[in-house]
Amino acid sequence: MNRPCPRLIMAALRGDAGKTTLSIAITVALRQQGITVTPFKKGPDYIDAAWLGRAASGPCYNLDTYLMGSEQVVRFFSRRATENAVSLIEGNRGLFDGVTDAGEFSTAELAKLLRAPVIMVIDCDKVTRTAAAMMLGCLHLDPEVDIRGVILSRVNGNRHASVIRRSIEEYTGLPVYGTVPRLPDLPFVQRHMGLIPPDEHDNVQLALEVAGTIARDYLDISALLRIARSAPPWIIDAFPQAAPLNETGEDRPVIGIIKDKAFQFYYQENIEALADRGAEVVPISALAEEVLPPVDALYIGGGFPETQAGRLAANASFRRSLRAAADAGLPIYAECGGFIYLGKSLTIGDKRYPMVGALPVAFRMENKLQGHGYTTLVADAGNPFFPVGTTITGHEFHYCRILSPRVKKMHTAFQVLKGKGIDGIREGMCKKGILAGFTYVHALGAPTWANALVECARRHRRTKQKQTRIFIESGSTVAFDEQNIPII
Repeated sequence: MNRPCPRLIMAALRGDAGKTTLSIAITVALRQQGITVTPFKKGPDYIDAAWLGRAASGPCYNLDTYLMGSEQVVRFFSRRATENAVSLIEGNRGLFDGVTDAGEFSTAELAKLLRAPVIMVIDCDKVTRTAAAMMLGCLHLDPEVDIRGVILSRVNGNRHASVIRRSIEEYTGLPVYGTVPRLPDLPFVQRHMGLIPPDEHDNVQLALEVAGTIARDYLDISALLRIARSAPPWIIDAFPQAAPLNETGEDRPVIGIIKDKAFQFYYQENIEALADRGAEVVPISALAEEVLPPVDALYIGGGFPETQAGRLAANASFRRSLRAAADAGLPIYAECGGFIYLGKSLTIGDKRYPMVGALPVAFRMENKLQGHGYTTLVADAGNPFFPVGTTITGHEFHYCRILSPRVKKMHTAFQVLKGKGIDGIREGMCKKGILAGFTYVHALGAPTWANALVECARRHRRTKQKQTRIFIESGSTVAFDEQNIPII
């Protein structure tokens, strides 16, 4: 059915142009007016999505036509967008930047797919009238992209802003909906992978308040809201959502997710997919908890184990308990930072930090990227979660490399068709119930992933229950802990 669906895409001429800060600012400003905002982030991104979620006081969802496919993007957006909320979609890189020279999988293609109006953020550093030429190029390169106006960022005084504004309005006919000066004390601090995540930020609330002030002082929020509300009605696709299995008690598997300052990179859709399939999802901290709590499977995402390496190494009791559970066959799915944590050690500079040791490989942080971009993998060997022959799409972004020469002797699950993986050829190390690698997956782009993890958890739970009954019935005096590991 058709219904009003206010929506707006924030795009730019390039990456690092300030669109994340302005998207956060608009989100905060709309919420201050009592308007609900459902944020989305285009592309494989965790940090910007985390900030947008904090600004909206709710989850931020990712939209990526490479990972999910166009049909899945449309269906998923239809399920999450509501007529009583503004769907604010932050693009990535430049508007037309995609995987191919035709701009495949770009923000522009997403804008056409969702029939969403676009606001362009222009970084005005060291440019004046040329900004109008660049916008003319955007308008003529693909007239089907509905560009409605621009916001000028990093302007250097009133005269600078006036020249650019007049040029853009005269030559392109596009209105300017905001002029933001250089702001040297922004609380959104850059690091090698983008902004410092909110989980590591000293004062998230202050950062959001500053963003709201930027919107109030420099942006025409009323006009931007009108543009969002002018988006054409959206046709709802009656695509059935996965219904929760409503399992309770002994039948409901518990999947732990290590989520703290070291491990922050999780798609909201992945967590929801596990819950939709009947799992109880339990957050765990590898920094604060002394031992791994009782779980039937474990999901360790990426993040910044390098910034927390000292604390991770110091929590030896948790590392030992996780190693024991892994050795006992606990199903574990680990991505990037989680992969590193399961290894023997992480070397940063001239210091070596012990990690879990569940996998016989050592890692080192480098100053240059070791893997970056989309990946395509095909499962060509047995593993705990993907049938042989399965092709999955994902992405990678890491500065870490493997030091251990024994990597070639390890059992790996995937052949790399696109991307780097472990060594450009193989990806996905396996040992007992573990599958770990540098690749991140999205539940909508790897539809068998959530089912497999939940089913492995369910089988592991039943195995533990059966073993417990056997020992009770046999009158065994051997004691077992909550992970079914013998206590000597």
